[in-house]
Amino acid sequence: MLRFLSVIFLALAPMALVHAQDPGSRLQSFFDAQWERSMRQSPESASYRGDARFNDRWSDMGIEAIEARQKADRDALVQLRGIDRSALKPAEQLNYDVFLWQLEGSVERQKYFEYLRPISQRGGIQNQEGIAEVLPFKTVQDYRDWLARLRGIPVLVDQNIALLQAGATAGNTPPRVLMQRVPAQIKAQLVDDPTASPFYRPLTRIPETIPLNERNRLQAEARQIISGQVVPAYRKLSAYFVDEYLPGTRETIAAADMPDGRAYYDFLAAQFTTTNLSADQIHGIGLKEVARIRGEMEKVRKEVGFNGDLAQFFQYLRSDPKFYYQTPEALLEAYQAMSKRIDPELVKVFRTIPRLPYGVRAIPDNIAPDTTTAYYQPGAVDGSRAGYYYVNLYKPEVRPKWEMMALSLHEAMPGHHFQFARAQELPEAPLFRRVGYFTSYGEGWALYAESLGYEMGLYDDPYDRMGQLAYDMWRAVRLVVDTGIHSKGWSRQQAIDYFMANAPKTEQDVVNEIDRYIGWPGQALAYKIGQLRILELRARAERELGAGFDLRDFNDAVLETGSVPLEALEKHIDTWIKDRKAKT
Repeated sequence: MLRFLSVIFLALAPMALVHAQDPGSRLQSFFDAQWERSMRQSPESASYRGDARFNDRWSDMGIEAIEARQKADRDALVQLRGIDRSALKPAEQLNYDVFLWQLEGSVERQKYFEYLRPISQRGGIQNQEGIAEVLPFKTVQDYRDWLARLRGIPVLVDQNIALLQAGATAGNTPPRVLMQRVPAQIKAQLVDDPTASPFYRPLTRIPETIPLNERNRLQAEARQIISGQVVPAYRKLSAYFVDEYLPGTRETIAAADMPDGRAYYDFLAAQFTTTNLSADQIHGIGLKEVARIRGEMEKVRKEVGFNGDLAQFFQYLRSDPKFYYQTPEALLEAYQAMSKRIDPELVKVFRTIPRLPYGVRAIPDNIAPDTTTAYYQPGAVDGSRAGYYYVNLYKPEVRPKWEMMALSLHEAMPGHHFQFARAQELPEAPLFRRVGYFTSYGEGWALYAESLGYEMGLYDDPYDRMGQLAYDMWRAVRLVVDTGIHSKGWSRQQAIDYFMANAPKTEQDVVNEIDRYIGWPGQALAYKIGQLRILELRARAERELGAGFDLRDFNDAVLETGSVPLEALEKHIDTWIKDRKAKT
C-alpha cells in the first residue's frame, strides 16, 4: 500500500503567454503552472516531493481556501480543454489524456464534499507530526521551519474542527465504529512534558554540526511552543471530538448511507479501478478469484502434509509459534534481510533497474495499532531522499514469517519502490507523470510483482508460497467484502467472518483491514482489478509473440509509461506487441 497519495496538480499560467505558444509548448506551460500551484497550495505535498520551499507552513484548510482551490481546478479543466489535442505529438497526447482524466475526476468528486471528513482512524490532524519522517532536519533553517509549522497547529486544529462541525451538520460523517479509535490517537498528543510530544522528536536528534548554543535555543523554543500552543490546541480538539463529534457520527458503515452515497460509491469504484465495472461485476470477479485461489491453497496444504481441512490449516498458520518472531527488533531485522535477499534476483525479470535506493523502517508506534501490515513512502523527486518500506512491528506475535516475502515484493522491490523509482527516472516526462499515482496501476503492479517471486526463485519454501497465495486471496476477498459492505448491505462482522474463512491472515490484521475498507470505500478494489489486467496483457503478449516473448522486456514495457489508467496501459502494450512483431 502507498502511504502518500499525490494531489491533483493545480495553478493557472498567464493566459496571454499560453495562447502565444504552439500547442505542445502551451501544454508544457500548463503542466508547469499546475505543478507550481499544487506545491504552493499543498505544502505537505511539496515536503513529500522533496521541495523544501514551503516547509514552514501547512495547507490552508479553511472553507474559503478549499472552495478557491476547487474553483481553480474547474478553471484549469476549461483551460486544458482549450488546447487542441489533435495538434499534439503522441507522447504529449498521453500526457494530456492522463492529466485530463485526473482533473475531470477531481472536479466531479467536488459534489461529494469529502473535505467535511478530514479525520479518519488511519490519519489526520491527530497524526500531523508524521510528516517529520520525510523532512531533512540538517540545518538550523530546517528546524526553524519545523517550529513555524508547530506555531501553525492551533489554526489548523480550529480549521479541522470547523470542517467536522460542518460535516456533522450535513450528516456527512465517518462511521462511529471507526471514529472510536481516534480519541486514543489524539490522547498521544496530550503530554505534560513537552519533550514527550511526538512533535518534539526531531529536536532530540539535532546534528552536532549545529552549534550547541543554537541547539539549546531550538529545543527551548520547541518546548515552549508545544506547551503553550500545540498541546492546548489538541486538548481543545479532544474535548470537541469526544464530547460533541463522536456521539453524532453515523452508526451505519456503508458508503451508500452517506448523502448521495450510492452514486458516490460508483464514482469511487470507477476512480480507483479506472474502469467502468459495476459493483455487481466486481463482486462476481472476486467470488471467482476466491474459488480459484482456494484450490491452489489446497495443493499447498497437501504438499506440506497437513491432515486437517483448509480452515484448520489457516488456524495452524495463525497460531503455531514457529511462524512468528518474538520481538519487534527480530522482526525488523528479518524484514531488512528479506529485502537484501530479493534485490540480486531482479535481473531475472527486468532489464532496467532504477537507481534510487530504499530503506526499511518501522511504522511509528503511535499509529501502528490502527494501521496495516506495511506501506511504502516514495523518495524525493530529485533523488535527495530515498524511498522507504515501512513495516508494522506492533505485536510481532501476529506478524507471520510466511507473509514476509510476498509483502516485501509488494511494497519494495519489484513492487512500489521499483515502480515509483522507475517513474521518477522517466526521461522527458512532465513532473506530474513522474510522480503520478493511479491506484489500479500502482497497486495492480505491486500485486503482480508478488507473483514475480516465482520467476525470481524466491518461493522455494512451500510456506512462502502459501504466503503468496494468502496475499493474492487477501486482494480477491477485498473485491467481495468491499462491494458487500458498500453496495450489498453486509455488516462489519459478516465481512470479518468472510475474510477469516478464506485467508489465513491473523484476526488483528483482518479487523484493521475491514475497518480500512469501511473508511476508504472503493480503494481496495484496485489491487486485484489492476493485477488481473496486467496478467491479461502478459498472456496476450505471450500468445502474440510466441518464442519472441521475453518477460524482462514485457515488465519494462509495463513500467515505461509511468502510472496511467488501465485503458492507457492496454493501448501502450498493444502498440508494443505490434512493434515487436514487426521486428521479427
